[in-house]
Amino acid sequence: MTERIVMAYSGGLDTTVAIPWTKERTGLDVIALAIDVGQAGENMEDVRQRALDSGAVESLVIDAREEFANEYLLPALKANAMYQRRYPLVSALSRPLISKLLADTAREYGATSFAHGCTGMGNDQVRFEAAVAAIAPELTAIAPIRDLSLTRDVAIDYAERHNLPIRQSKKSPYSIDQNMWGRAVETGFLEDPWNGPIEDLYEYTQDPTVERAPTEVTIAFEQGAPVAIDGERMSFHDVVVKMNELAGAQGVGRLDMVEDRLVGIKSREIYEAPGAVALIEAHTHLEDLTLERDVHRYKRQVEIEWANLVYDGLWFGGLKRSLDAFIDHTQLAVSGEVRMTLHQGRAVVTGRRSDESLYDFSLATYDTGNTFNQDSARGFIDIWSLPSRISARRDQTGK
Repeated sequence: MTERIVMAYSGGLDTTVAIPWTKERTGLDVIALAIDVGQAGENMEDVRQRALDSGAVESLVIDAREEFANEYLLPALKANAMYQRRYPLVSALSRPLISKLLADTAREYGATSFAHGCTGMGNDQVRFEAAVAAIAPELTAIAPIRDLSLTRDVAIDYAERHNLPIRQSKKSPYSIDQNMWGRAVETGFLEDPWNGPIEDLYEYTQDPTVERAPTEVTIAFEQGAPVAIDGERMSFHDVVVKMNELAGAQGVGRLDMVEDRLVGIKSREIYEAPGAVALIEAHTHLEDLTLERDVHRYKRQVEIEWANLVYDGLWFGGLKRSLDAFIDHTQLAVSGEVRMTLHQGRAVVTGRRSDESLYDFSLATYDTGNTFNQDSARGFIDIWSLPSRISARRDQTGK
């Protein structure tokens, strides 16, 4: 029996070309593994068949939507994870889950290696290989697109010559990755950062410039996790799907950014992540109400490091796991409701309330009845500014 290799298969150009190319160059039979992580509009049976039509000896599809939501997206929401303060880690969050299932499948089928269709210019090669190394260090990585320096135009030529079932062409060369947390589009005319995105690029969001009536939504949280929308309790998976629908209809979550890739180059990326952007905004505002000051400040620093680690492919690393423990502890009191208005590309919080609130009206009000002891302020300022006062005296004396 010919030795087999398990390949992470997305159904896109690179992985479709990688199947026959790998078979030709290595002599190994390819088992294609596609993971359903909620990529809207993608028929997973079509993806499975596309792999077989490209030469895979077996084509497997795993429905991992609930696992992806609960074990990967929910930690990201609790961490308010935004790479470069803008990108909600759409692709980066799916890679560790795909890697785990890739390693599990390779072991199940007795494979000694795994494959992916990443180029040498992107982040995903690092994410897949670093994750599998942390889970199944005995497996060897094969990356035909990267190792053969197969450029996109050459890959399209190869696919056309071999009648492979691809959707890309030289006229429409976009590279697209999507899941329930969002959608990423790159390459083609977008590689010039001066070129503005066109409306045809978007699928998860409607044009935010079109006038529509605003949508008001109330999201209930329990210990950092959203559990209901407008009073209707639902699973976190269903919350994400519903918020994608509501926020997407208002054009929320469109991002156009130049991103610092792990490999050291800058890349222009177009993202749309309606549910992710709206949920992170709501969650952040609830934390404003329920986290004590020092914890709140420190968590904002941790969020940056958490996002960097996940972006850099270190989901299974020790530091990221330790930060998870800290973040989970901060969420114990993050329960309550947030009201938002979704309108013309913006998700604006208009109200928040919680039984765990640290907001004390009697202390905060400027009206009669205020219980804040203003007489304490002068002494507090004297002590607080004492180091600055002493330092200033020294500096003036030195002059």
